[in-house]
Amino acid sequence: MKKLLIVLCAVAVCASSFALKIGTVDMVVLVKNHPAYETNKTLLLNTEKDFRKKLEEMNKELASIQEEGKKHAEAIRNPMSSQKAKADAEMALGEIQNRYMQQQQKIRSEMMRSQQELSQLEAGLLKAQSDDLKKRISKFAEKNGYDIVIDSTAAFYSKDSFNVTDAMLKEMGVDPAKAKRD
Repeated sequence: MKKLLIVLCAVAVCASSFALKIGTVDMVVLVKNHPAYETNKTLLLNTEKDFRKKLEEMNKELASIQEEGKKHAEAIRNPMSSQKAKADAEMALGEIQNRYMQQQQKIRSEMMRSQQELSQLEAGLLKAQSDDLKKRISKFAEKNGYDIVIDSTAAFYSKDSFNVTDAMLKEMGVDPAKAKRD
């Protein structure tokens, strides 16, 4: 924050001395209106849906193991079962409990892996989109004679006349009146 304040103060001093042309952009608006935004959003939602489906299947397997265990537990409690049948059911129940714990561990591992993979995908898509926006802003600034273009959230205050978000949207082929702003 201190660095930002120092930079902004330096910009203000330079601007008053050398008449720099400064512009601000609302990066959130630019990101939401970027050509890849909807595709990226759909990809993330579909990936998350696929992960959820896989976890649901794993939970069904867990429920199946649990049901199998209940049947063996009932056989152990059944007074009509022979000692051998009860001993066999106890042995089978022990194996089922091990499978149940292993399945729970698989589910936890898969959840962690899925969350990490989804986060990495989201970060990668956002970085690619941000890099593209930086290139577009640079081209726009050079074309229109801007010395500095900063994210409007980085400035505590700037005049509305500095805001070039709508001009950037036009450069991106988006009608500013129809742009997504929320």
